[in-house]
Amino acid sequence: MDSHIELTWRARFHRLGSPPAVYRLASKLLPWASALCGLCFAVGLYSGLVLAPTDYQQGESYRIIYIHVPAAWMSMFVYVVLAVSGGIGLIWRMKLAEAVARISAPVGAVYTFLALLTGSLWGKPMWGTWWIWDARLTSELILLFLYLGYMALQAAIDDRRTAARAGAVLALVGVINLPIIHYSVEWWNTLHQGPTVTKFDQPSIALSMLVPLLLMALAFQLHFLVALLARIRVEILDTERRTAWVADLLAGDPHV
Repeated sequence: MDSHIELTWRARFHRLGSPPAVYRLASKLLPWASALCGLCFAVGLYSGLVLAPTDYQQGESYRIIYIHVPAAWMSMFVYVVLAVSGGIGLIWRMKLAEAVARISAPVGAVYTFLALLTGSLWGKPMWGTWWIWDARLTSELILLFLYLGYMALQAAIDDRRTAARAGAVLALVGVINLPIIHYSVEWWNTLHQGPTVTKFDQPSIALSMLVPLLLMALAFQLHFLVALLARIRVEILDTERRTAWVADLLAGDPHV
């Protein structure tokens, strides 16, 4: 019985490395994920920018959290995806895992840049300055450099497999920066405010403000999923372009 279960899980795991199976799955999920992503963005933005009440301390300027906070969360989440997929590619030599890492890097870099930009826009009215070498801001900037370094490494090495292995090592080493970002406001005396939403026992934010924020967080997650699904299809077609199943697909075979 145990051996049968083990074989079943091995089959499922190896199926994740099957380009035709992943291509078909991505093609099925992409339209639904795109529609749900657009809906969450529309409802979340309207709820946060229009329906949510004005903050009694920060006024209307606090509304930038509906972009800043999800972008900051996603900057770290996507890096975890990058490091994990890079590690899988490094250990098990799975090309699709390497592709996921390559796809994740530019998307994560955009989220990180957006978090830094909106943080500066928020910091000006709150702190009186666009930038300060605060622990949270500095570690987030280092995260952006890690993304850019990974992308530069991929571009500098011609052999894609060698580039993937080198990038995976860099990504895994860079994981140490994530807990620094998360706990920086607790470990050091910084200007950046402490945790509010993640205090699940008693969040320091009104429910009317929290719900739109969670909707925007879901919208950003779905955006990453959409970007990943769309790009992985292109990666698969590029790497498998000489195979029979891609030829059948381009010929319009409905069974592919």
